[in-house]
Amino acid sequence: MGRRGAETALVAGILFALLGLVAWGTGRAFVFPSLGPSAFALAFARPGDRPSGRRVVGGHVVGAVAGFLAYTILAGDVVLTATPPAFSVGGLRLVASGLVSLVVTSWGMVVTDTVHAPACATTLIVSLGLLSSPVEVGIVVVSVVLLAVASEAVTRQQVSLEH
Repeated sequence: MGRRGAETALVAGILFALLGLVAWGTGRAFVFPSLGPSAFALAFARPGDRPSGRRVVGGHVVGAVAGFLAYTILAGDVVLTATPPAFSVGGLRLVASGLVSLVVTSWGMVVTDTVHAPACATTLIVSLGLLSSPVEVGIVVVSVVLLAVASEAVTRQQVSLEH
């Protein structure tokens, strides 16, 4: 597997384990799919190329807010937990919500210089009604902040061990 592969796997695992413990201890969704790619990106990148916490957090915040607004305005009470029937109004509302959230997130990340591709998954998770209440959107943001803070701590530890 090589040293880089082992280090990447270990760091990504440590970052995700922290969020897993918080999720387990609170019974809340502090773990969701777009955090996996974020943990990997933070763990894999070399120290000088690592995405900044500002970009990671900012991108996910843009995605969460865009997803929340799109869902609230367009889909409201519809949730994508199963494939909607063909040509259903609910299905159309979810598609519109996802589309608008992706467009707004893409634009928002570029404008705010917080480009972080996994945030596009966050916006879809929220805009499709999977984590779409204000409390859940807050948990999304807190999760990403915890991930970024943990990554910074692990990076500092790695650098101090190398010197």
